[in-house]
Amino acid sequence: MELHPDVASMLTALNESFPDVTTIPPAELREIVRARRGPLQRQPDMRAVHDLTIDGPGGDLALRVYVPHHDSSDLPIVVFAHGGGFVFCDLDSHDEFCRSMAAAIGAVVVSVDYRRAPESPAPAAHDDVYAALEWTAKNAAEWGADANRIVLAGDSAGGNLAATVALAARDRGGPAVAAQVLLYPVIDDDFETESYRLYGTGYYNTAAAMKWYWQQYAPAGTDDVRVVPSRAATLAGLPPTVVVTAELDPPCAAADAYAQRLVASGVPVRHRRFTGLFHGFLTFPSLSLTEPARQDLWAMVREVLALETRVR
Repeated sequence: MELHPDVASMLTALNESFPDVTTIPPAELREIVRARRGPLQRQPDMRAVHDLTIDGPGGDLALRVYVPHHDSSDLPIVVFAHGGGFVFCDLDSHDEFCRSMAAAIGAVVVSVDYRRAPESPAPAAHDDVYAALEWTAKNAAEWGADANRIVLAGDSAGGNLAATVALAARDRGGPAVAAQVLLYPVIDDDFETESYRLYGTGYYNTAAAMKWYWQQYAPAGTDDVRVVPSRAATLAGLPPTVVVTAELDPPCAAADAYAQRLVASGVPVRHRRFTGLFHGFLTFPSLSLTEPARQDLWAMVREVLALETRVR
């Protein structure tokens, strides 16, 4: 495959510099990943950013609330779960992305610092994001947001958490979810799909790394729908959905199939597979192809929110 020169250059740098996660203890891995980041730029600017702690199912649960410069008392509010293989990343790793999302779609964003594996295996992270959803539904008005316009969103492992929490909210009669936004989500642990076979090595996110992440997160197995959303008997009744996948990403095929199953279940879906791009690309703002892709994503999110509003 002939890659875009900027993609080829970034993949070379990532493949050479990103640690082999399968060889490093998780606590040490977190420090290595954190040390690779530059200082927080705190851009784009927000009207307000609040770090706070709520009572979570495992103790204190840290949240970061982003309030954009939009004059409205009924903004959508996004509960966001970051990626990182269920093992690493945090509020700071996705700070720029959350700010950009808040500014672009005109939404309050609640980023969740959920418990990480292997110290807290599944379904701990799922439970934390569900708790953040409940807190958001009760407190949306405090941030100038509408509790009837809650979006569950996440990238990579966070996409898994957004999907499983959307299912849990449906099945438990929990807070109403207006939309779910799944960004190259980790849907299941099937390592025999076409995308795993074609792109399991050489494209930054490897099949070996994915197997290791699942081993950390779900040592007791993956039969639970709180762990693997595709285990759900039906996807009917889920909210309008955005699914973004990346061609060069091993989990791509499973996420594409999930989008197709949502459509077959009667769920309104905006699905975009980005050709020639790799896992995590939306959080690399220095890549020339990222900003145009983000503009497509923001437009899709606005579309599903508008669709949900018309239905409501």
